Amino acid sequence: MKSIDTLISENDASLSVLYGENKEARERIKKAVESFTALYGEQEYSVFSVSGRSEISGNHTDHNRGEVLAASVSLDIIAVAAPTDDGKIYVKSEGFSQNEVDLGDLDPQAGEEGTSAALIRGVCDGFMKRNRAIGGFCAYMTSSVLGGSGLSSSAAFEDMIGNIENHLYNDGEIDYIEISQISQYAENVHFGKPCGLMDQIACACGGFVHIDFADPAHPVCEKIELDLASHGYSLCVVNTGGSHADLTDDYAAVPAEMKKVAAFFGKEVLRELTKEDVLANIPALREYAGDRAILRAIHFFDENERVKEASAYLAKDDINGFFGVIKASGVSSAMSLQNYFTPKAPAEQGITLACAVANSVLAPDGVCRVHGGGFAGTIQAFVPQAKLETFKTVMENAFGKGAVTVLSVRPVGMTKIF
Repeated sequence: MKSIDTLISENDASLSVLYGENKEARERIKKAVESFTALYGEQEYSVFSVSGRSEISGNHTDHNRGEVLAASVSLDIIAVAAPTDDGKIYVKSEGFSQNEVDLGDLDPQAGEEGTSAALIRGVCDGFMKRNRAIGGFCAYMTSSVLGGSGLSSSAAFEDMIGNIENHLYNDGEIDYIEISQISQYAENVHFGKPCGLMDQIACACGGFVHIDFADPAHPVCEKIELDLASHGYSLCVVNTGGSHADLTDDYAAVPAEMKKVAAFFGKEVLRELTKEDVLANIPALREYAGDRAILRAIHFFDENERVKEASAYLAKDDINGFFGVIKASGVSSAMSLQNYFTPKAPAEQGITLACAVANSVLAPDGVCRVHGGGFAGTIQAFVPQAKLETFKTVMENAFGKGAVTVLSVRPVGMTKIF
């Protein structure tokens, strides 16, 4: 068996696509292999990677079959894995206890909701329901996609389980969209979070991607080229320190309220309606669904149009037009979608505060908005390179050292490295 140093050297071209010339990334893989070997012994293994993601526009639209602009980013989960023959999956993630899942029982387990074991079991259950092969494996994982970062650590983890099963037992034949759909099933049915499909696809596909969920069984994905650096900007996320642990009901209320508006018209989701349908029936909708539901529906329709506009501006390489759309998206999320803070804790408004502080630095050149599901966690900012150090200083003074993460968009999302 070749040494890890030899394998890294032989696969340097592939690693450069993912990590550039970053020596720390290569050292991270080496340490992951060493940890895998210490835990599971010397054996043939494979190394996998799944990126985190950044939603660029399309805040809370995917679950109502809307449109989203997202990107795979430079933070990722690395997994070192090898097949086992005992019908079990063993996953040790750095800093956490090992999960063990028996493939002989793939039904949702009482009390397992909200755990990594639920996601592992759910992905395998999803594979079986689609008549895909599954098998046991042992894996060691290390992640730079931190939980609560708004970069979709759970979606990357789900995709990673599917990525491993795909390559170990399905010859890598399953495309990223199907694996993403299986991951969503795992999160909805086993984990207990009614998420949409955007996070999983954005982690898996690579690059910038415009996704149309009008037909959720066959989402349409279009990659769009954008080089922020050539325009003198960096993409940053700022962690405000908020936790997502007690926010599942806040997330669940967003699609539920949107779908309640749709149900008024005898429809399942808002994509089956028009904004004009809603505006013409506001008095009755206020009685039936409430004002916040109407506001969230209006956000949905306007946000879909913004995704199209943002994609068109990117295609024309019009960065200023693009930023105008992103700013409007943030305003709509704050005022209509109302996911900048949870009404359960109105004194805690880290996202709102972070945007206010960021705007004091960025105006009039950059732009910021809520990042991801919202209610707590992170904001996203497009920062002029000339203001990057000032931005980091001001934001980390407010939210702590290391709060600012500077990202790049990576062209490959989910992959087997070697």
